[in-house]
Amino acid sequence: MVIRLNPAQLALEEEVQASTEPAFLCFMDKVIDSLRAKGQLRTTETYLSARSSFAHFRKGKDCRLGEIDHHLINAYETWLKQRGVKKNTISFYMRILRAVYNRAIDQHELPDIKPFRHVYTGVERTRKRAISAELLQEIQRLYPKVSKEKQFAIDMFFFSFYARGMSFVDMAYLMKTDIVANVIVYQRRKTGQRLQVKCEKELIEITSKYANDSPFLLPIITNQTEPSYQQYRRCQRRVNRHLKDIGIALGLQHPLTTYVARHSWATIARNLDIPISVISESMGHTSEKTTRIYLDSISSNVIDRANQSIIEAVSLPPQS
Repeated sequence: MVIRLNPAQLALEEEVQASTEPAFLCFMDKVIDSLRAKGQLRTTETYLSARSSFAHFRKGKDCRLGEIDHHLINAYETWLKQRGVKKNTISFYMRILRAVYNRAIDQHELPDIKPFRHVYTGVERTRKRAISAELLQEIQRLYPKVSKEKQFAIDMFFFSFYARGMSFVDMAYLMKTDIVANVIVYQRRKTGQRLQVKCEKELIEITSKYANDSPFLLPIITNQTEPSYQQYRRCQRRVNRHLKDIGIALGLQHPLTTYVARHSWATIARNLDIPISVISESMGHTSEKTTRIYLDSISSNVIDRANQSIIEAVSLPPQS
């Protein structure tokens, strides 16, 4: 026998159901607080950016999890497009919102109606960021002609390059105690993966130049009374500003940043016929699923030889 509820009973049932569903932006705030408490500050920033965008679309009004359907998400996508937001940025926001949505329905044991199924959540190929070995040599030739601030920016750029494309945040938090038997041993802050980089002479020259009494290897985090994250981000912005000026002076079409060092290392490695699997392991990529299916691990000696070959490819010839 089918029991039919009268309108008053239906309204009451819907009200009870709504009261048990979390408010989406409120739930997202809790996720952001959790990320911040874990020290995942860069991820916190990205989640805050996505939240701000969606809240702007909603004109500051929150919504219940059950209101998140494909109609709402499609409308949000259209709203972003009308404001000229780039495709990859739209996908970036959608992936974050989807992650929060999935966490919410799992935590509250609610049905998944897959509201993101009709919006783009892929990654479009972006413009090439890598520069050639010849251009890297041009930057080295420019070094003695620029200010001390720009020389520091170049040193940080090449430290990243010589360290197999080490990210700036990992450079910032390197401690002197992370060097063991002439090898830098560190854990990627983004993925938690443990990596080892042999200290080639080029790396030693840079660290020796900035040697001081600080426990940090590089002068990026220098003030013990100020939050380290703020110092690293401010230094990164300053370095990238100087690198951009250098790139303009060299006639580069795209901005020169610390991230270009990482792209350039990988591209030059590929051009030197270094296997993709070695490049993946060298840079600490966790998304290179194909290479990890075939390889359990890469010998650190193989990686060190690869890095040495790459450094030699961009080094200036000795002056006679």
